[in-house]
Amino acid sequence: MMSRPPLASALERMREDCTDCGACLTNCAFLSQHGTPGTIAARFDFTSPQGRQIAYQCSLCGLCAAVCPEKLDPGALFLDIRRRHVEDGDFESKPYRSILRYESLGGSALFTQYVVPPGCDTVLFPGCTLPGTRPAVTLELYRQLRRIVPSLGIVLACCGKPSHDLGRTAHFQAAFGTIRDRLVEHGVRTVLTACPNCTTIFSQYGQGLTVQTVYQPLHLHGLAKGVAAGASRAVSIHDPCPGRDDVRTQAAVRGIVTGLGHTLVELRHSRRLTMCCGEGGTVGCAAPELSDQWADRRRREADARVLVTCCAGCAGRLNRVTPTVHVLDLLFRPLVAFHRNLPVARAPFTYVNRLLLKRRIKGERLNNA
Repeated sequence: MMSRPPLASALERMREDCTDCGACLTNCAFLSQHGTPGTIAARFDFTSPQGRQIAYQCSLCGLCAAVCPEKLDPGALFLDIRRRHVEDGDFESKPYRSILRYESLGGSALFTQYVVPPGCDTVLFPGCTLPGTRPAVTLELYRQLRRIVPSLGIVLACCGKPSHDLGRTAHFQAAFGTIRDRLVEHGVRTVLTACPNCTTIFSQYGQGLTVQTVYQPLHLHGLAKGVAAGASRAVSIHDPCPGRDDVRTQAAVRGIVTGLGHTLVELRHSRRLTMCCGEGGTVGCAAPELSDQWADRRRREADARVLVTCCAGCAGRLNRVTPTVHVLDLLFRPLVAFHRNLPVARAPFTYVNRLLLKRRIKGERLNNA
């Protein structure tokens, strides 16, 4: 982790450089409730544990930085405050027990799997949510990518994004460092990610590894061949907020959707100006009402159109309030993707799915050895 400037200096810069123009207020559920970043920096006492709690209501989505005319990054400041909160021993884990257990199990020997065959320099890293909610889709994804990269390996593990966003830096560095070091030691040079959170983590901390999302090779190799006559829809793309600057993946996802014959209606907040689905920054644990506001804003923009996203977490969150599907649903099960009863597992069955997928992948490699 790079050295950080003193928190007092970061707060002073926010107080002085924020012009209170309000560009970020109209877009953010959190800031519209508490004021501009400059106001928050001046109003709250961030030397106290109570004052630092406000940082856990920020989704860390980056939209404020995307619209700020002064090029300020309030999300980075709030993440830094979270890290200081943990370092000072003031972090209370109880509200985050569920997400931390999810992360812990995802990184345990029971759920992790490293399949790195001889000569493999590229692995699929599908993340946690996709294998749990869509195990058959994940397996088909692996199979299709192996047609493109025959020596492709696969790693089932948790990248540690929850701890990263909660400010648990030491825990995150240890957990992700183990993954990175193991991949590098096995000669892996490229990681194909299906989850935008995993993409962010590998891009920022995966020294020695090249990162690419799976959607780029899927689109490049023309797997989107069109759907059955009459099955096309007018849909909108929900770009996950961790990938707001990932123009290649944004283009690939749109290429897959249109390649399947669907019509795109762009949302007002898309691409670099995309909104959080409500799951970002673990806000749902600390301020569920803010999480609900984010999701409701997305619902209103969708205007009854089906949303398509490349994030399994976003798909699950938004589907509670408006029809939302994963782009891989469209690609690998197009005839049922738009059904409201599309089989998407929920906890605790997601854990069972991940264990069964682990077993199926092992058998897959043995049968194709």
